[in-house]
Amino acid sequence: MYNFIVNFHSILRWALVVLFIITIIYAFYGKSRNLAFVKTGKLAFATLNILHIQFLIGLILYFISPKVIFSGMAMKTHLTRFFLVEHITAMLIGVAIVTIGYSAAKKALTEEKKYSKLLVFYIIGFLIILAAVPWPFYNLGTGWL
Repeated sequence: MYNFIVNFHSILRWALVVLFIITIIYAFYGKSRNLAFVKTGKLAFATLNILHIQFLIGLILYFISPKVIFSGMAMKTHLTRFFLVEHITAMLIGVAIVTIGYSAAKKALTEEKKYSKLLVFYIIGFLIILAAVPWPFYNLGTGWL
């Protein structure tokens, strides 16, 4: 069961990368053309929902993963510290920023402000999330999938 959850979490990561990129491109395009926010808003909402699902799966993994060690000794090695503290903290911050951004964009009064808020918050949140993904070049024993 653990392997299934880890693999699903890893595959969903790629869906989110694609969704974030498409949402950001749509937002830039919509802002530059003064388009209604409806389509971009729906796409941003879908991205937000998938992000929340991904975060919930990550929380499950946080408590069942052998890489997360709840001990003071975990802080002494990069691998265990990353999964115990750094990964979950950055992901929580990224998810919070994206969530706040979607809410702020939805409440904005003009289309331009909606696009501006969405772009700022989604780009910042996406960059934080990307930085906290355990990419293979971080030498954490993870792969591309």
